[in-house]
Amino acid sequence: MRFDVVIVGGGAAGLSAALVLARARRRVMIVDAGNPRNGVSEHLHGYLTRDGESPTQLLAAGRKEVLEYGGEATTGTAIGIERTDDGGFLVQTDATASLEARTVLVATGLRDELPNIAGLQDRWGVDVLHCPYCHGYEVRDTPIGVLGGDNRPFTIHQASLVRQWSDDVVFFPNRIELTGTERERLTVRGIRIVEGDVAGVSVADGRLDGVELASGQVVPRSVVFVGPRFVPRDALLTDLGCEADENGWVVTDPAGSTSMPGVWAAGNVSDSPAQLITAAAAGSKAAIALNHYLLEQDIVRAVATATELQPTVTGSSPRGVS
Repeated sequence: MRFDVVIVGGGAAGLSAALVLARARRRVMIVDAGNPRNGVSEHLHGYLTRDGESPTQLLAAGRKEVLEYGGEATTGTAIGIERTDDGGFLVQTDATASLEARTVLVATGLRDELPNIAGLQDRWGVDVLHCPYCHGYEVRDTPIGVLGGDNRPFTIHQASLVRQWSDDVVFFPNRIELTGTERERLTVRGIRIVEGDVAGVSVADGRLDGVELASGQVVPRSVVFVGPRFVPRDALLTDLGCEADENGWVVTDPAGSTSMPGVWAAGNVSDSPAQLITAAAAGSKAAIALNHYLLEQDIVRAVATATELQPTVTGSSPRGVS
């Protein structure tokens, strides 16, 4: 069986694309490893009509809708994509035989690399957070800490931003050397700066209760925001030869088309700031562009077939014509 589109990734972007394409009566297959980036979070926020729902519920409902329109899905990990001689693709997975496709949409998201600080990974998505738009309201008016990390610009901006939700914010630069201007901007915003290397986060009764410095000092905090290093899960795209920019992110046009004809990308795999709702929108936009791409192929093929079937007229000129 050859699919019109194989979608790698069953998150908001992939499912949104699959829904649009299935409703357009395209033959669609989703390959999903079942490990969404936001799987550790209890609730999602900022998604109109779904605010407060669990990420698992959203994805389950989305997959159900896709299947109801005739889309298909398989659980597994795509381990490679090959271009075929006819311009299509073979998507290799660890769970099924290779899937033949006319086009491919990669929506595999990204990986959050946290600073190497004890306790962060264990509390990730619970009371160690990164997006105030996703979680800020839920931790409003509580003692908040912001930890410096490898993602320097993001972290410093994050400290100023988090102040919007609480008047008790402490920034721990943690090896970030602040400039005079940066320090002034944080201070006038009402943010306290605590210097020193951070050794870990303190937990009591199942909840984070402080940030521990290498000196042994513990600064009481109820929640910590941290700026991860965003690492796109884009090996499928780069191995295929899709162009990347100077920062290493795969280049796409506004509709998600990559430099490789027939290959699209949507969501966090090519857009690190994308919220859940914007990832879903990107999937929808990519799906419409994909359908138009397939439509053009269909028309060109039909014209070529019709031309081949036209009878060849031979013989003498019609009577009366010289």
